[in-house]
Amino acid sequence: MIVVLYLILGAAAGLIAGLFGVGGGLIIVPALVFSFSFQGISSEVLTQLAIGTSLATIIFTSISSIKTHHSKGAIDWALVKRLTFGIVIGAVLGSIFADYLPGETLQMIIGIYALTVAVQMGFDLKPKAEHDLPKGAGLSVAGGIIGAISALFGIGGGSLTVPYLSWCRVEMRNAVATSSACGLPIAVAGVCSYIVTGWNTPDLPEYSFGYIYLPAFLGIIMTSTIFAKQGAKLAHSLPSHILKRYFALLLLCVGSKFIFF
Repeated sequence: MIVVLYLILGAAAGLIAGLFGVGGGLIIVPALVFSFSFQGISSEVLTQLAIGTSLATIIFTSISSIKTHHSKGAIDWALVKRLTFGIVIGAVLGSIFADYLPGETLQMIIGIYALTVAVQMGFDLKPKAEHDLPKGAGLSVAGGIIGAISALFGIGGGSLTVPYLSWCRVEMRNAVATSSACGLPIAVAGVCSYIVTGWNTPDLPEYSFGYIYLPAFLGIIMTSTIFAKQGAKLAHSLPSHILKRYFALLLLCVGSKFIFF
């Protein structure tokens, strides 16, 4: 029963990622929190376990996305390189910080972020392209902020990286593609950190590898990549503005659940 749930979750996350161009982590983390709670996993560890597991699945979905964007020549690899150092440092620090936060506090922060993304998507808010890409250490600092927030929430960072790059006058096509490439170092650095910080943590369920819950991880990756491709195809045939509003409504419900209930 639980395995089937993870397969369905992977399919839903992949479909949503393909349809809306956002990382499946926005769906995977809340769904895993509810699933782990249903399974009776300790509230002391279930939120961190959900975040770490989500980041582990993003490694595979990110690789699939990178292949597609790279084949079209849309990724600015020089920009990815400049962002990666900060991203890795930020992801490690964000993961360590998450380990020290109580689960309820972490869920509330995730809920606030979900509400923020819901408002952005619901009203189709986009930053104006009015700044140039920073020089020197500026991009590393930006990468550090993106990496820290992404690792804290268990996401690939697309909802942060794309608006930032667009704000810095990067063409949307390249911003989306470059963001997909940045999701890989976020996920790898975050996963390594969540494995280390959760290694000797008590109350973890059987088949956990640090804060990575292997049954959920395997079930999700088996279906997420397949359905991400289907979601991308559907995105070209369905009214995107209406779909985004429905997804915003879903995030509104998730965020409200984490904050108020």
